[in-house]
Amino acid sequence: MTEKEAIRQEIDALDQELLTLLNRRQSLAQTIGRIKNKEGRGTLDFQREEEVLAHLMHLNPGPLSPAALRNIFREIISAAREVQIPFGVAFLGPEATFSHLAALKKFGRATRYGPLTTIQEVFSEVEKGKYQYGVVPIENSTEGIVNVSLDLFADTSVRICGELYLEVSHDLVNKSGQRADIEVIYTHPQPYAQCRGWLSAHLPEIPIIEVASTGVAAQKAAKNPNAAAIASSFAAPLYDLRVVESRIEDQPGNVTHFFVIGPDAPGPTGRDKTTILFAVDNIPGALYKTLKPLAERELNMTRIVSRPAKNENWRYLFFVDLDGHQSDLAVAAALEEVRAISAHFKLLGSFPRAAGVENLS
Repeated sequence: MTEKEAIRQEIDALDQELLTLLNRRQSLAQTIGRIKNKEGRGTLDFQREEEVLAHLMHLNPGPLSPAALRNIFREIISAAREVQIPFGVAFLGPEATFSHLAALKKFGRATRYGPLTTIQEVFSEVEKGKYQYGVVPIENSTEGIVNVSLDLFADTSVRICGELYLEVSHDLVNKSGQRADIEVIYTHPQPYAQCRGWLSAHLPEIPIIEVASTGVAAQKAAKNPNAAAIASSFAAPLYDLRVVESRIEDQPGNVTHFFVIGPDAPGPTGRDKTTILFAVDNIPGALYKTLKPLAERELNMTRIVSRPAKNENWRYLFFVDLDGHQSDLAVAAALEEVRAISAHFKLLGSFPRAAGVENLS
């Protein structure tokens, strides 16, 4: 027996052992599911899942990379959920949009997914309970806030129960893979804005047609040999397209921030964020006074964004992210003060902070 054959034999033995252990883990997950049912609790436990992943990261001696470890155990956890109680996750579709990729990164492939046509529909179907969770874009590092998502948090009852940062890279794809065949380009407005410089430099005469998502763009390019789409690398094989040019975004390191929306209120993990929205009276110093309770308790405010209120001219809603969980004593006390001062106040949720940026692979 050669050295290579001996090593392969050892790998085969380890695979059999892994299979036995994975099935044993699934059996335990089924038992946990039955206990949750008796207790009237939902299947998904963001707090527990983050604790499991964080513990494994701490124990990992390598050479398995942190990213690989997260990917492997994300799928193991996803399969465990599936044998408990299957649930649905909505996203801005069709398949191969960045929202779809973010959902796969967060929930794994064993989950039932629902591609919907608009972000508004994602909020609506989650609020009605047709899907237990939704994944929606909230901000891009290049193009800024996704205003429609912010507005819908103000208008619906859904909560934020998780987050994810996803690397964003855009490819130009078409049927042939040849630039000479392109007579029109389909794109969502956000990717177009992120690739405008490259398009102006390389395809300035080609008309641009905006569509609802990168997935729709890929679908249209798949039906027209003279069309191209700006889409993710994941879209090309899914829609039988070829890459004309990869990574055409103008700014490298482009990242989109997604929120997971749903009915849950995850418990504290020690690495949490809280999001609130509020309105203030139109008087001098109102915003300063409203934010003062956060500063007095040295709570780190990581983002503040304003949006016009839809029901009153020249009234603005402020969306604030801060470090900590709503159950933390300092956070709870500060939020109570902010609530008392505000003309309108809404706690959108506390949730585990994302561990880092997820790559596309």
